[in-house]
Amino acid sequence: MNSKRCINAVLAAGTLTLVLANGPCFSQTPQQSQDTPAPTPQSPQEPSRQPKIISNVTRVVLPVTVKDKSGRLVPDIRRDEFRVFEDNVEQEIADFKVEAFPLSVIVLLDNDLKQKDAEQVDESLRAIVAGMSIYDEASVCSFDQFFREGDGFTANQEKLMTQLKRTKLDSHTSAPPQGGPFNGPTINGQPAPGAPSVHESARIIKSQTTKALDDAVYSAAQLLKDRGRDRRKMILLISDGQNNPKYNTNSYKTAVKELLRYGVSVYSVAAGSAYFDRKFSRLIDYAHDSGGDVYFAVKRNTFEELYSRVTEEARNQYTLEYSPHGTDPGREHHTIEVRVQREGVSILTREGYFAGALPTAPSK
Repeated sequence: MNSKRCINAVLAAGTLTLVLANGPCFSQTPQQSQDTPAPTPQSPQEPSRQPKIISNVTRVVLPVTVKDKSGRLVPDIRRDEFRVFEDNVEQEIADFKVEAFPLSVIVLLDNDLKQKDAEQVDESLRAIVAGMSIYDEASVCSFDQFFREGDGFTANQEKLMTQLKRTKLDSHTSAPPQGGPFNGPTINGQPAPGAPSVHESARIIKSQTTKALDDAVYSAAQLLKDRGRDRRKMILLISDGQNNPKYNTNSYKTAVKELLRYGVSVYSVAAGSAYFDRKFSRLIDYAHDSGGDVYFAVKRNTFEELYSRVTEEARNQYTLEYSPHGTDPGREHHTIEVRVQREGVSILTREGYFAGALPTAPSK
């Protein structure tokens, strides 16, 4: 029978209203994006503090990736081979698209990798441009204990290349040095006078990372939320997956809800030794829960090959649309299951959506 892998998603009620009112624009020729500064991230809000307004969703837009057993994209699935269920009730597919979408990409770089991994990532970054089309736009951001916003989105490949060339990742050794918890000589637990200063991200406290991966993903989602419904919004997360909840303002659950709210998919590239480390599971979780994918790289040329595969997969997805019926419109969260009537394929898509707690869609 069918192999399937389903992912969670939030489809904003306001956004869905726009889809219904204005009609899908997937088949239009994309216009080249202008360089615009990235939106300023809003201050994190705890979901419990937000007023909850349950709104009926009139149209669900569902990107779907189908792969064969070798991990290759399957481009010839017909509309009548798909079945969609919401809350276990089968839905009628109202529209079916196979056109490629332009991308809005946050390249989110881990600024606290082991030295060898950081060097390989640094050497590979320029290859990201090769996977971008003239209609795509991207912004380069980084994180360690703090999120660092880049110079804003650009569709100009020369400017993007400049951003990537300027990127130089910090790194740390695999074990804390002798003499104290900081990366340098200490006296009574404090840096010794005259000792070289160390970047905050390089600190290792009792062998635990200080990285705030959840906050970084949350912040990247905020930058992508207004990029437009005619674009695929994605985070290209290049990291070893290490994360310390103590240094995060936002929880994993809160970050995923923001991804789903704004239709942002995470495509994770696990750096080097992350493949052999349990902590890389955070990368898998973000990819799977947002409808993206995860890849593993151990050499520079592997990174370079993966960048093009990631953008190709994100750009070339089936798009299914339906108007929910037979389900409880008062529920905040609705589950989704997509099936394909073809043997030997796997499915990447969103496993649900949230309605409500969203601002009203602006009128035209």
